[in-house]
Order: sequence, then structure tokens, then C-alpha cells
Amino acid sequence: MHAIERRHSRWHELVLLGAPFQLVAGLGVVLLVPACWFWGLQFWERLDLARINTLWVVALSFLLVILVLRRLSRFSGGSIIAYIAPVVSGVFLMAFAGLFFTRSDYSRSVLLVAYGLSLLWCYAGYFVGRRYRRVKLAVLPMDPPCTLQSEPNLEIRHLMQPDLQGVRYDAVVADLRGSNMTPEWERFLAHCILAHIPVFHVRQVMEGLSGRVRIDHLSENEVGTLLPSPLYTVSKRLIDIVAVLVILPVALPLMVATALAIRLDSPGSAVFVQNRVGLGNRDFRIYKFRSMRVDAESDGARLARDGDDRITRVGAFIRKTRLDELPQLWNVLKGDMSLIGPRPEQRVFVDQFDAEIPFYIYRHVVRPGITGWAQVMQGYAGDADATRVKIQHDFYYIKHFSLWLDILIVFKTVRIVLTGWGAR
Repeated sequence: MHAIERRHSRWHELVLLGAPFQLVAGLGVVLLVPACWFWGLQFWERLDLARINTLWVVALSFLLVILVLRRLSRFSGGSIIAYIAPVVSGVFLMAFAGLFFTRSDYSRSVLLVAYGLSLLWCYAGYFVGRRYRRVKLAVLPMDPPCTLQSEPNLEIRHLMQPDLQGVRYDAVVADLRGSNMTPEWERFLAHCILAHIPVFHVRQVMEGLSGRVRIDHLSENEVGTLLPSPLYTVSKRLIDIVAVLVILPVALPLMVATALAIRLDSPGSAVFVQNRVGLGNRDFRIYKFRSMRVDAESDGARLARDGDDRITRVGAFIRKTRLDELPQLWNVLKGDMSLIGPRPEQRVFVDQFDAEIPFYIYRHVVRPGITGWAQVMQGYAGDADATRVKIQHDFYYIKHFSLWLDILIVFKTVRIVLTGWGAR
């Protein structure tokens, strides 16, 4: 076996800023360039309180930007370009707000230029990395064969023998739980680890690239348990309550206008009430703005489809813009739902999939949400096959239940509301 070249990388970290050198260099740029420009080349000789406040806020903001982007890249297949501007803007907006409300002295011009440089640095890191960086994964033989395929910035090479043949790979992919790995391949993986080449289980890579978890059996989360983080569960509930209270002043006028439009468009109540299944496999009453005729389910419950004639004119608009979900803010305050989580289903569909998938009710280990991972990744599921894919996305969310994944879902949800993608 040839000597394995020492390498340290992670397959999902495509952002150029991920490496320590680029991180330190970026921090130097966003700190030193505006400071030297506005305060002079020897600004550190006159560090008053305003300058000190500005420098440490810029440093913390930039580090937080990189941390959030790296965390988000774990769940977005490494492609984070759509989230660079929202993350950088959000972090620096919080920095401005914190300095303003604490009445701290700071340099507004330096902070604004640092914000602009952070945007440029992150975008430059992404595009330079995309131009000159192609992630290479070495895949070991396995049974059944690995279905990973090369993409524009991802190169998959299947090894036929335990030797990297001098190629610099970013990671090695193997079936670490398989029973057919030979001693030669196990020795090869040990050498890779000693050379600091990351070794990933094939399922971990497949889930990271697809955002889905196979549903042939239950899958433990990253800390080896089937229960979501209790600490984040409590924190998430507090975040939900605060977020709804913040949203309500904007949401209430929209809700009034939507209700009036529904009543003028078609006969019947503006609000639609239906039983759904939520946390703990318990039924609850969900509230939505009515988007269909009042007799839409006279023949029984069925999934909406493209061109569904049960949907009213106003209903088509509010479904596309997701305004029909606004009454569920009341469900969130009551504790029936969360802002983010798997969409709640009707009992008839839950029973149907429970009969087909023995552990389907595990989906109810977290509160259902107004928006969720399946909605932002797949859109509306209108048939049985699409619903099975939706369940795979839901299980991925439960497995990776975290603040970072919720932040990514928020960004994706805003994009979907603006584009109307995935509506029925």
C-alpha cells in the first residue's frame, strides 16, 4: 500500500472560509481595512472606547457569520450561496441593534464597511472555491453498490483496491456497518484516519447530500438516541411563543384582509377547522383559511392535486403565498404546533401509513409545524410516492433536530413564499 498523504477536510464544507487560514485572513480584512481607512494606519495607538467597541463587535459578528454558514452547509449539500446575504445581514443587523439599544459608543462608518467587506469575502470564498475547488470522495466497494454520482463540484471515484494511488481525496466513504469488509480494507481505513483523511459512513453522506433519511428502519440521531434534544425542545417552545408575538402585529391585518377576500369570493366560513395528528400521536384541531369549496371533502378526505377544481380563486392565491396557514399561529400559541416541524396529517392518512411503515408514528415525536424540512425541500406531496419521500425528509429533520436546521428552513421558507414554489 502506498503511503497515504496527510489531509484534513470535510466533504460538506465547500465554503473557502472553512479553512483556518482563510478564516484568519478574512477576519484581518474586515477588521483592518475599515479601521486603517477611517482611523489611520496606526489606529491602535489611540484606542478609545468607541474604537474598542467597534473592533470587538466586528470580530464577533464575522466569526458568528462563518459559524452559521458552516453549520448551514451541513444541511444544504454544501451549497450556501442563497444564505450568505441573509446571514451576514442578519448578524450585522443584530450587532447594530445591540450597540444602539445599549447606547454604546461605536463607529458607524467602520461597522458599515465591515459589513460590506464580510459580504464580499463570503461571496468571494464561495465563488473561488466553486471555481478551483472540487470535492473528491473515494468510495470503497460495498454490497449493495453505492449509488453516489459525481456532480459539478463533487467527484466520486470508486476504489477497486485499498490504495489511493497518490490522489488527494477529501474524504473516504465506506459502509462501516457492513459485514463484508475485508481485513485489507479495514487496514486501509485505519491508515486513512492516521493521515487525517475523514472516513464517513455511506448513509451519512447520502443523507447529507439528499436531505432525506431512508425509512427501512429507525435511525438514531447524532448523539445516539431516538429522542430529540430535550434542551432544544424547551428552547424551541420559547422561541415559538416569542416569534408569534413579534409576528402578530404584521400578521393580524393580513389575516383580516384574507378573511374578507374569502367571504367575498365564495360562500362559507373564512376559517377551516379540521382534526390533525400532532405531538405524541394525539389529535388536535388545526385552523386554516378556507381555500376550497365548503363541500370539498363531501366524498371523503383526499390530497390536493395540480388543477384541483375544489380550490377557489382566492384559495389558489392564498395557497401559493401560504397565507392560508396564518391562523395556525393560534395553534402555535396553544402548544399544538411549532413554527417549524413536520406538517400535521389527517388521522386517515396517518393510519394508512402506519399500516405500511411500522414506525411511522415516530414522526410525532416532535411538534408539527407551519413549515418544515419536507415543505422547503420537496413541496406539496400529492400522491403516495411523493408522500413516502416527504416522510424521509421528515425523519431527516427529526434526526438532525437543531437550531441550525431551523434557521435554514426559515431562509428556504422565505424564498418559497416569495416564489410560490411547491404550492397546490
